[in-house]
Amino acid sequence: MLVAPLLLALTLSASIGSHVSYVGGTRADLSQGCSGLIDTSDEGYLVFFSNKGNFRVPYQKVNLLEYGQNVSRRYIMALALSPMFFMAKKRRHFLTIGYEDEGGKQQAVLFRVEKSDIRSVLVTLEARTGRRVDYQDEEARKSPKG
Repeated sequence: MLVAPLLLALTLSASIGSHVSYVGGTRADLSQGCSGLIDTSDEGYLVFFSNKGNFRVPYQKVNLLEYGQNVSRRYIMALALSPMFFMAKKRRHFLTIGYEDEGGKQQAVLFRVEKSDIRSVLVTLEARTGRRVDYQDEEARKSPKG
């Protein structure tokens, strides 16, 4: 039966990581927009995996954690055309992780994260790295609803 393996795969992916999209950064091995999971369950490493590439970073090498929300520029342009687009407002949630690679070179990755997943990721990253998350604004500091 095909349903059981699919259900198992969905359950496992939900329990081992937070859904993200790679927006950009210094990693040449990942394509922009690549979707995957950030796994913070390992005590020694932050792990990103997707069908287009994987990497892991020792928590001790992480030197920047930043989180913020942006309102899409398209939303602002659409509002000028029609006030009805106000109902379609969408905030995006971004996580920037800076770290030093094995060669001592500074690296950075920027992920768009799911609103429902971000709080557990931020808390775990703070605990595992010993670093505080820098919030870009007060709105980012608030707990998400729903």
